[in-house]
Amino acid sequence: MKRNIVIATVAALALAGGGTATALAATGDDDSSAAAKKSSVQLKDGNRDNDRDDDRYDDRDNDQDDAKENSAEAKAAKVTAADAIKAALADKSGTAVSAELDDEDNGGLVWDVDILGKGSTWHSVQVDPGTGKVLGSHTEQDEDGDANRVAAALKGASTNAEDAAKAAAAKGTVTSVDLDDDGTAKAWDAETASGKGAESDWKVDLRSGKVSADKSDSHDDNDSDDNDSDDDGSDD
Repeated sequence: MKRNIVIATVAALALAGGGTATALAATGDDDSSAAAKKSSVQLKDGNRDNDRDDDRYDDRDNDQDDAKENSAEAKAAKVTAADAIKAALADKSGTAVSAELDDEDNGGLVWDVDILGKGSTWHSVQVDPGTGKVLGSHTEQDEDGDANRVAAALKGASTNAEDAAKAAAAKGTVTSVDLDDDGTAKAWDAETASGKGAESDWKVDLRSGKVSADKSDSHDDNDSDDNDSDDDGSDD
């Protein structure tokens, strides 16, 4: 349930006089240095804009580019997901709900960790994947009822986000951990990348901490291809 809190949006609300945003700005919970402090890990932009005229190569080239990007990010992150979560919790107390290795527009790589604090307060903490230092954070109040869903999903759980990240690390380099609070099987969702950039999805049981393959994350590429071929054939 990655929240992806956008600082610019809340800043705009603050300027417009929005109640929550204004209160947060006044309390100083917003760390404006999050935008000023750059990650020590800077990724070189690949050939994302190198378009080919032949559509036959598009999917293959995109897959190869994605794999290269995933591999580069996984190798560049010296700080693990578990350590990033630990660093974020040392900065903001609460319950870590997700952690994601994210490349920003400026080319910097960061761990973005979402934490549910007291009073249904959400903290988004950015951690440097090269040094483990907190680059900045942002805070907002829960308005969507996510806090209640998280509390219900974690009731009776003995495996937290850091535990899940450590467990999934046995399968590869963890690039994200997220609380699955929507499905019937309550678990942590974890994504790993191999040395060559291949991605795999896993479920980490909230109680036992057991890691299993996420079979629910199926891709419909083949079905789409079949449908396309059928459509092409019907025109003949």
